Amino acid sequence: MERKIGQEPLNRKELNPERDPRAAFGARLRSSREERGWTQEVLGGRLGYSSTHVSAVETGRKVPTLRFSRSADEVFGTGQGEKSFEREWREIRHGVLLEGFPEFLGYESRAVEIRLYEVGVIPGLLQTPEYATVLAESAVKRGAITADHAAERIAVVADRQAVLLRTPPPLILAVLDESCIRRPLGGPALMRDQFTRLLEFAELPNTVLQIAPFDMGERRPFNLPLYILTLPDRSIMSYAESAQRGHLERDNNSVVPMMTAYHQLQAEACTQAASVAMIDQLRKGTS
Repeated sequence: MERKIGQEPLNRKELNPERDPRAAFGARLRSSREERGWTQEVLGGRLGYSSTHVSAVETGRKVPTLRFSRSADEVFGTGQGEKSFEREWREIRHGVLLEGFPEFLGYESRAVEIRLYEVGVIPGLLQTPEYATVLAESAVKRGAITADHAAERIAVVADRQAVLLRTPPPLILAVLDESCIRRPLGGPALMRDQFTRLLEFAELPNTVLQIAPFDMGERRPFNLPLYILTLPDRSIMSYAESAQRGHLERDNNSVVPMMTAYHQLQAEACTQAASVAMIDQLRKGTS
């Protein structure tokens, strides 16, 4: 059993809050607990978790969840502002994302219009949980991320899709390179469900789904994934990704030409009816 302040256990692990956001979260949790003279068992009881779980979060062996963070804010009275545990949790989660992407997510959640172009994979807004899981787990197998990071990436996908349930929902215009639907992931059953998800998306009153076929060739204006957001004040911004980072662009002199190119992409891509027929044919092929 852990001893109270002044009676620290011999195997106490020293924390380095400057190492990463997870270590900072654990160090703050420990200091907040010790300031009140609580053992890990006492804090666990107040949070609704075991003392073992509290210890693992304090020492950085376990990533805190949103539920855990909000419980900590309630127990310690830290609220929902800049000093909250929930804010630190979001910093941890964003640490597994490309540079620039966390900021983009904040704008995406408020956008009234979302235009997207994706290459190679189904975009996150349209992925099934199983599709998102296969992508994340494959990155773990390659050694690119840890299992904890994979879980956070999957959670980000689920959180992003909440935008589809907003009232009123945003207008979403999605153009997928044909490679997105031709690349098989996770087996026929998974792809069948993913194709079904795309067809359901296309039926929504606030969406347009198009496929940019391979034979567009040099008429394709973009080579990398692109998002163009229109915010409630009608300002526009773009977000594009390379392999290592993302870039937000707010300058109209740069974004307006991208909007023009996106309209040209839509004009050259298959109509929604033809795109739906192509996806449905692929879905039948997975049966």
